[in-house]
Amino acid sequence: MIKTIVSIALPVGERLLIRKHVISHGKGTKRICIVTGTHGDELEGQYVCFRLNKMVQENIDKLDGTLEIYPALNPLGIDSITRGIPGFDLDMNRIFPGNPEGTMAERAAYDIFRDLRGADMVIDIHSSNIFLREIPQVRVNINTAERLVPYARLLNTDFIWIHEAATVLESTLAHSLNSTDTPTLVVEMGVGMRINHGYGNRLVTGILNLMHEMGMWSEKPEPHLIASPVVSVADNVSFINAEASGIFLTEIRNNIIVDEGKEIGSVVSPLTGEVLQQVSAPVHGLLFTLRAYPVVYEGSLLARIHRLN
Repeated sequence: MIKTIVSIALPVGERLLIRKHVISHGKGTKRICIVTGTHGDELEGQYVCFRLNKMVQENIDKLDGTLEIYPALNPLGIDSITRGIPGFDLDMNRIFPGNPEGTMAERAAYDIFRDLRGADMVIDIHSSNIFLREIPQVRVNINTAERLVPYARLLNTDFIWIHEAATVLESTLAHSLNSTDTPTLVVEMGVGMRINHGYGNRLVTGILNLMHEMGMWSEKPEPHLIASPVVSVADNVSFINAEASGIFLTEIRNNIIVDEGKEIGSVVSPLTGEVLQQVSAPVHGLLFTLRAYPVVYEGSLLARIHRLN
């Protein structure tokens, strides 16, 4: 069943419509929500929604409960290939829980938040932006880690990053929902404006694995299909930034173990032919973030490495 959760008038007789697909079967009362499309340039979740929709509907007898899929929380952004809400220059993931008396964006955020609140689990799917490539990972606030990390381990990702509370933005959807005792996991993977089918298929398997553990899906995925993620606390992550402006060149990929001193790439000047910075790993560890967009400026993030003992 397709339901409209937001309907707000726009200029020229149009309307902003945000919709969800509700799939229910059996006598189970649990409800899991899959949300994505908060940023219009993050498309990995579109594939996950398609695959999950198709798989569950083709195997509906295995479902016992309610699955709700929200593929486009920011449909205007997706339609216009805009990260934020076009016309407002506004990041939708900075205005939750919204305001029923506020602007169009704040009212939409309020209706989304109200609709999701009370679910037994929410999976908030993001890609990276166009500048960085991320391995499949779950990001968790340290204040909710004890409760959420056991669920995060089920999602078939390579990495769980537990953030310090000070870095959490209170106006995000995940923080707002977790603050109301609605368990919400943030998944990030891939790169902006692209879809990685392999990452998407893995996450679909992980969601079904989580649903099985929740008693909502009768079939348990084969154990060899579920990855055992590395778990990292914020102070175990090293950041590598550009020391000069130029073009970042690299021949390696992320999701590999690098030794301290390993060459990661270089920042070069096309004008003079100089190598402005030799970029090497400051620690031994898992390279989980790597620059995807070559143009960099002084201070630009090039890579992140989780330190391993």
